[in-house]
Amino acid sequence: MNHKLSLKEKVGYGMGDAAANLVWRGALAYLAVFYTDTFGITAAAAAMLFLVVRLSDGVTDIIMGMIADRTHTKMGKFRPWILGSTPFLGLFMVLCFTTPDLSYSAKLVYAYLTYIGLTLAYTVNNVPYSALMGVMTSDDKERTSLSGYRFAGAFLGGLLVMGCLPMLVEWFGEGHTARGYQYTMWLFASLLVILMCITVFTTKERVTLQAVPTDSPLTPPGATLWTELKDLCKQLPLILVPLSAITAFFYFRDVFTGLIFVLVMIVTTLAIKRLIRRPQENNSRSQQDIIDLLSNKPWLILLGMGFLTMMFNGIKYGVIAYYFKYYMGSELLTGYFFIALLIVSIFGALSTSFLATRMGRKQLFIAALLVSSVLTSAIYFVPKGSVIGIFVLGCGAEFFAAILPTLFFSMLGDAADYSEYKTGRRATGLVYSAGSFVQKTGGGFAGALVLLVLGSYGYNGLDITTIEQTLPGMVSLMSWIPACFGFAGAALICLYPLNDKEQQEVTQALLARRSEQPPLTA
Repeated sequence: MNHKLSLKEKVGYGMGDAAANLVWRGALAYLAVFYTDTFGITAAAAAMLFLVVRLSDGVTDIIMGMIADRTHTKMGKFRPWILGSTPFLGLFMVLCFTTPDLSYSAKLVYAYLTYIGLTLAYTVNNVPYSALMGVMTSDDKERTSLSGYRFAGAFLGGLLVMGCLPMLVEWFGEGHTARGYQYTMWLFASLLVILMCITVFTTKERVTLQAVPTDSPLTPPGATLWTELKDLCKQLPLILVPLSAITAFFYFRDVFTGLIFVLVMIVTTLAIKRLIRRPQENNSRSQQDIIDLLSNKPWLILLGMGFLTMMFNGIKYGVIAYYFKYYMGSELLTGYFFIALLIVSIFGALSTSFLATRMGRKQLFIAALLVSSVLTSAIYFVPKGSVIGIFVLGCGAEFFAAILPTLFFSMLGDAADYSEYKTGRRATGLVYSAGSFVQKTGGGFAGALVLLVLGSYGYNGLDITTIEQTLPGMVSLMSWIPACFGFAGAALICLYPLNDKEQQEVTQALLARRSEQPPLTA
């Protein structure tokens, strides 16, 4: 039966994303400007760092999703991973914003090691956290409501880190910016541990899966997680090779890397079609999990939406610190602007369930993208120094932008339902891990694009004489550049094949099917 969630459980779940966003939004909003203006590496080096690290996410997110799906404990599949990874997430959060006294080359190595450590810890924590939503209730309306609480928590965490960080850095640092960043992150890391523990101990996993027959070709004799992970490694080129080609073309933007990108995409498409056509009995469980995803049209559409919406939001968040520090001439305005955005975002996230009930989620997705993109584009015409103009347009765009991730993660649960409905198999962790991965990839590409555009104008954070020439790039990054991704997302979501009525039919069919099947035992 569909389980109605209590207010306590919804709020408790939301606290987890408040904690995660102390890391996620802190890095999204301030890590680029920290690297170029305080840590002391070039914009181009920081851009390459963001891109390279996202390649590791292509492996770790998928692997973590598979591991979580195959975890069976008294606490469930996902909560043990959230609890165990939390201390490491807090530690790497501090290390990433620490400036050691090293040579330039050694600093680059340190930046790579600590940022990779942060993304790994975030993966082990956030993939199970995202998937937890899919097993707390079978009710798609409850999931939409829970997603609203999740992102209200996310924006609350963002409000703390993005709004307060500049002031805390100034207060703790007393003129020493590097020390201010480090002490501030120790404070946020402590808060992160407390909030994650609240999530673990106030939520419950309820959705169980039907048992897979022991004689199924997908559960061969002697199959273990290790053997399945080794089998998965054979499929990783389908992810890593296209990502590498995209990253190379994105960074170098020349004919050679463009041709390689086209060739790789053609070969990958043919390989995927061949994999899908293979008889099921020839596939291992991990191979079949991937085939199920690649055959799941709702999930494929959402995958593209996750990337485009993250580019849309990530570019804006990545340039705000530069925009207010240099174009508006007030670094402290950065914190006030983030506070305003995130207060509006909380209302946007909480209104999603109400609006989706009346409009339908697909229609709401389209409308939110179009309105937010139009308002974002209008920022280009705001006169320099017009604080009211940028605040009004920015907050208006953010209200609708806050609806996007709320819808995205609730609809990922629908994609997991759709896969189970069509195939009789469910890989909730894998569905959500891929969604988490594409969002982080979008965030990495968004941060890199900000740095590449600024670098193309000659930006050097340690040379004030380069600032004036980069101001047009900052304005473009705040306005029409992210809006292009928003309009592309509005076009893509039109292809989404499920409406709310059809999703309800899928939910009811699964509930009936599960009631007739023995649950999968831990």
